[in-house]
Amino acid sequence: MTGKLRTAMLAAIGVCGMTGLGYASVPLYRLFCQATGLNGTTQRGLAAPGATNRQVQVDFDSNVAPKLPWKFQPVQRSETVTIGARNMAFFTATNTSDRTITGSATFNVSPAQAGLYFTKIQCFCFNQQTLKPGETVRMPVIFFVDPKILKDPDARDVSTITLSYTFYPVDSPAPKG
Repeated sequence: MTGKLRTAMLAAIGVCGMTGLGYASVPLYRLFCQATGLNGTTQRGLAAPGATNRQVQVDFDSNVAPKLPWKFQPVQRSETVTIGARNMAFFTATNTSDRTITGSATFNVSPAQAGLYFTKIQCFCFNQQTLKPGETVRMPVIFFVDPKILKDPDARDVSTITLSYTFYPVDSPAPKG
């Protein structure tokens, strides 16, 4: 094999590899954030591990993208919860337009080091939400703060955790079924 052909083949393999890495980067980054809690990414769980004797304040923040004609807010702005215990909070969303609109919520937790320990069991943010004109819905989030936070030197002194959601319009709703 000549030097030019070998160089061309290595360049082609490099281009293919970089293209594949480009496509895989978003799901890999999402997995990395979920595993480490990076940027306030919360965890998903099935059940709370059990209450401790420590509490933390959880503040709830709600936002709506400018192009989404919804009113969105927590029922309660703040709640003191027991670390390790199962908790439930509610948010309401109202479609203020004259047409049916589908929205999707993104979320994060701050401070960022608490994201690794903030676990959602059930959340409206796991699915798209479709509201008819003028419709108001009450949406729950079931969560717990993992007791492992008490052993993390970077997070054990966190006294307030903010759970923030932002709703965005969805161009086309997810198919039903």
